[in-house]
Amino acid sequence: MVYKPNKSQDLESWQQVRAPYGVGYRIKLLSQLLARKFTERLEPFGLTPFHWVVLCCLWEEDGLPTSSIGEKLQQVGGTLTGVLDRMEERGLIRRERDCRDRRIWRIWLTDAGKELETALPPIAVEIREQAMSGISYAEREQFSQLLNQAINNLS
Repeated sequence: MVYKPNKSQDLESWQQVRAPYGVGYRIKLLSQLLARKFTERLEPFGLTPFHWVVLCCLWEEDGLPTSSIGEKLQQVGGTLTGVLDRMEERGLIRRERDCRDRRIWRIWLTDAGKELETALPPIAVEIREQAMSGISYAEREQFSQLLNQAINNLS
């Protein structure tokens, strides 16, 4: 059986997707607010939120191929290449060719990149806690699962 809304339900659905009420708009607004706060806090380190996510990938598993980082972050190569260039210039990472496949570049943290693992996560936790104030841990987990489901639905 196919669901067919009546006219009043169509109007109600339209009201729910219009900005600033739509979930997409509110998720974008939340993303922008989080990015602004995080950017402010990363500025003294000369980093951006994109540097943060790359560092997180490498703290989890150092020596990843560039393509694996792009897949994890769902990024296109050109954008990631520029970020890696800047990170290399700042001495946070180094690139090495894979010893078994010379077409592959592996990304390794330098000591400076590794040291940031103690300084940056507490900043991210602080911002998360500010954003999630008044929301229970169970609700946070449910929110995260719902976001993952919506992302998977559109991927």
